[in-house]
Amino acid sequence: MRGLRTVREWWADLTDLVLPAECGGCGGARAVLCPRCRTALSGDPPRRVRPDPEPPGLPAVHAAAPYADEVRAALLAHKERGALALAAPLGAALAKAVRAGLREAWTAPGGAGAGGVRERGPVLLVPVPSARGAVRTRGHDPARRIALAAAGELRRTGVPVRVLAVLRQRYAVADQSGLDARRRLDNLAGALAVASGGGGLLRGGGALVLVDDLMTTGASLAEAARAVRAATAAAVEPGAGPGTYGTAGSAVYPASAGEGREERRTGPRMAGRYGGEVVMREAVCAAVVAASPDSFEINRN
Repeated sequence: MRGLRTVREWWADLTDLVLPAECGGCGGARAVLCPRCRTALSGDPPRRVRPDPEPPGLPAVHAAAPYADEVRAALLAHKERGALALAAPLGAALAKAVRAGLREAWTAPGGAGAGGVRERGPVLLVPVPSARGAVRTRGHDPARRIALAAAGELRRTGVPVRVLAVLRQRYAVADQSGLDARRRLDNLAGALAVASGGGGLLRGGGALVLVDDLMTTGASLAEAARAVRAATAAAVEPGAGPGTYGTAGSAVYPASAGEGREERRTGPRMAGRYGGEVVMREAVCAAVVAASPDSFEINRN
């Protein structure tokens, strides 16, 4: 009898190495995510989300689910507790949000129907990077891992896609968790840049989608969009450095509250010469796994 009990214990230890001991969302049954938590994450269609206040330069953002309850628990388990198996369902949810953003971008004026970015190459997913210290502490970059899982899901459904992890932090920033929306914007202003040569890679693809696991105030996505615009503008105009387009008050991208909405109306902007044409790569949209529940109420007065 003792021998049988030992075998069972050994088998339980072995399965703990292969299967999660508990659901990443509710802590219940042995599963990566139980059916109820999967429904909370991906059961509803992704929706447009918009923080209030909306930071200048924020592109259109789609989210798979509100950041609450089981979804919040799953994201924290993946990010902070190393539950890496959750990358697959989180990536599938992100893929749905990417598709929703692309459908909107491709049907908007200036999109694919008008000879826009859809035909230019594979979709480019650009993850918003975590701070270097956070990556060292966690042992992984959550947004990049989820982006890779989302890319695999998109390829399985016939969408050509690449993940370009070209954004870098230029300097250390303060922990965002205790900051309000304005202080987060100030904290992140100018903090991101595209790695050397990344501007050309970004211009070489099709629709560009900034991706992250979570959006709260939108400050990180707005800063990522600014860095991408600076790099792609510099790639268009030889002699234009990151500083030409990188500041919030530049002549090309003025710091106006309507900047993000203007981008959503017009699609890619025209600036500079590339291959004989006046064209410019623009961050088409952004997608996240989850966003604050309030940000789903985009039609509020």
